[in-house]
Amino acid sequence: MRVLVATDAWHPQVNGVVRSLEALVREAPGLGAQVEVLSPLAFRTLPMPGYSEIRLAIAPLLRPSTIGRHIQAIDPDYIHIATEGPIGNATRNWCLKNGRAFTTSYHTKFPEYVSARLPVPQRWTYTWLRRFHNSGAGVMVATQSLEADLARRGFVNIMRWGRGVDTQLFKPRAEELPNVKHPVFLYVGRVSVEKNLPAFLSLDLPGTKLVVGEGPILNELRVRFPDVVFLGKLENEELAEAYAGSDVFVFPSRTDTFGIVLLEAMASGLTVAAYPVTGPADVVQHGVTGSLSEDLRAACLEALALPREACRNAALAHSWQQATKQFLDNVREANTVKRRRRFLPLRLRRKARS
Repeated sequence: MRVLVATDAWHPQVNGVVRSLEALVREAPGLGAQVEVLSPLAFRTLPMPGYSEIRLAIAPLLRPSTIGRHIQAIDPDYIHIATEGPIGNATRNWCLKNGRAFTTSYHTKFPEYVSARLPVPQRWTYTWLRRFHNSGAGVMVATQSLEADLARRGFVNIMRWGRGVDTQLFKPRAEELPNVKHPVFLYVGRVSVEKNLPAFLSLDLPGTKLVVGEGPILNELRVRFPDVVFLGKLENEELAEAYAGSDVFVFPSRTDTFGIVLLEAMASGLTVAAYPVTGPADVVQHGVTGSLSEDLRAACLEALALPREACRNAALAHSWQQATKQFLDNVREANTVKRRRRFLPLRLRRKARS
């Protein structure tokens, strides 16, 4: 079983989409499948405006014949489109033209991201996204609350695809972080507008606020919040030690669809403070593994007072192998005969209507 995943998010980016796809590539062979990635690395790219570390394939160069050659070279049994960018859109158009069934996944709340930067009504972006995803045989989402939200907005064929965590790497450790005053309130993730970091960094909290990650507003926040410790990008053992040496994980985003960092923090034994929104509301058990409140300061202090034993146990229920199996089951189900009938080549659909 060979699956082609078309994505605009891939190395060297570091984010939840890339990490989810990395897990698919890594875990699929153990389940009798092979995942091949069609990414910007295969094309000429330009930096995304305002986010130079993200490289986007140049859309005018993504002709159907070009995309078709890549797809035919991989010769996949199934096609999955992970993002709605230039590569995702070109792959979707090729599939529709050639009668190939495909699935998609909804990783990012683009309407909220776009409206945070530009005067674009969210309903406009949701209209485009609904058309994009509803043209496929199934759209995968990570959580129940996101599924309910998209269903209300008219999305169809919604399928669940959960996430996992490496519990061997992310685990409680005896070492403490050097040269920081406890309690330590930690954030890990992109340092960008949509992550709502000032809502956390402006709080009056005891101890130390610690930020791990890079992004377009990092320098701005360093100047604005001189008392915050910014560690930049950390990976592997260094990242795991930052989690385990902290006291509370703070997740100020209101627009994430899941938040893999929530599982990493909980696996490390950290309670979580967050808003009661999609992602945290599905992962964090209020009053047990963290605190969810519209008052983020109160959530931080309540999370600090909670015992930490339940956090790791909750994270252990999420494995990447289980998430990968769920993904593979989804693509098989979406490609059943019943759903494939929708995917006649464009010329035959036109003939059928005439």
